[in-house]
Amino acid sequence: MTEAMTLAPPIASFVELSDLGQAGEEVTLVANAGQRARLAEWAGLEAVDHFEAVVNLKRLSRSRFGYQASVKADITQSCVVTLEPVRSHLSFEFSRELHLAHAVPKGWAEEVAAAPADDEGPEEIESTKFDVAAPVLEEFALAIDPYPRAAGVVFKPQAEAEERESPFAALKGLKKQG
Repeated sequence: MTEAMTLAPPIASFVELSDLGQAGEEVTLVANAGQRARLAEWAGLEAVDHFEAVVNLKRLSRSRFGYQASVKADITQSCVVTLEPVRSHLSFEFSRELHLAHAVPKGWAEEVAAAPADDEGPEEIESTKFDVAAPVLEEFALAIDPYPRAAGVVFKPQAEAEERESPFAALKGLKKQG
């Protein structure tokens, strides 16, 4: 995580999950120029030229909510070898299940099952007032290539000019004499 990521999130969009109907709700997040500049700083990028996310929310039960998002972004990073600008297009989808942590009285059991492919299970939330942009930003940060390279650039470490002799080479010579 970059130092800038500890700053306030560059995009926020709150939805009251308790107001969701059976049809759910679609929220579209499109970053304006100011938000893209803050997003670039937050994520340690040179620039974010385009950022758009579509989030679909559904009520699964009184305290469980489905969250599906599709994200598209055009970003510019510095090449780790040449420092030239590297432009990338990110396009990905993800889903989560949100579970209201304190909705079920203690001692009552509500079925909360993780999807078979989901290793982490549902994400617990403290309030029905939920920032739908927060998971998008988390996944966006994870999708960024940590070591971008310009096209055709290959990192070649400089080999040492000559092999250094092992400090035990002198002992090896003594063993041969004896």
